[in-house]
Amino acid sequence: MFGLFYYDWTILLVIPALIISVWAQMKVSSTYKKYSTVYTRGGLTGAQAARAILDKNGLGHVGIERVSGHLTDHYDPKANVIRLSDSVYDSSSTAAVGVAAHEAGHAVQYAQHYAPIKLRSAIIPITRFGSMLAMPLFFIGLIMASEPFMLFGVLLYATVALFQLVTLPVEFNASSRALASLDRSMMLTQEELFGAKQVLSAAAMTYVAALLTSLLTLLRLLLLVRGRSNRR
Repeated sequence: MFGLFYYDWTILLVIPALIISVWAQMKVSSTYKKYSTVYTRGGLTGAQAARAILDKNGLGHVGIERVSGHLTDHYDPKANVIRLSDSVYDSSSTAAVGVAAHEAGHAVQYAQHYAPIKLRSAIIPITRFGSMLAMPLFFIGLIMASEPFMLFGVLLYATVALFQLVTLPVEFNASSRALASLDRSMMLTQEELFGAKQVLSAAAMTYVAALLTSLLTLLRLLLLVRGRSNRR
């Protein structure tokens, strides 16, 4: 058993993904920091931008609230409210406006019954279950030399990979809607719009990295199952 872990070359599969994940997080932080000091000429705040986009899409009933933390911004479909962090709500930076507009994009997705976001919402309970139990079950099966346990763990982890796969078009589409709305309504100048796009593009890379990590981890688990089978 100990030899298996010591000579587990499959760990090399996830190292590139982890490196990309760290790079993506650093890119988000540096890009957000850069454009959080570039302010809109009209003084438009994140909350105002989100409100304008919601209203233009007939979503006046969707609320906007402040939430503590840094970049904790999100849309809550159950409460039908957008929650913007302290660094976004009152800020008139191009970074804040971009983030707020992105969350408004999610609200529009739900209102227009955008299929990928509906699918993502539907599989969240399964994904949470899978993310909690996949690895424990897999490694219990590995220790006990139980292929059924290992395969069940792989199946559960596959739901995590599926969630990341579905999340990708959801996040890209929300950013696309946000930038299109900001451009059409001329809330930002072209220079300011470029800054908002840079922030959202950097954020999108974190989702690409998460998908890559989950897919390579899934491949690693499958290879471990195959290796166990070959030794039988």
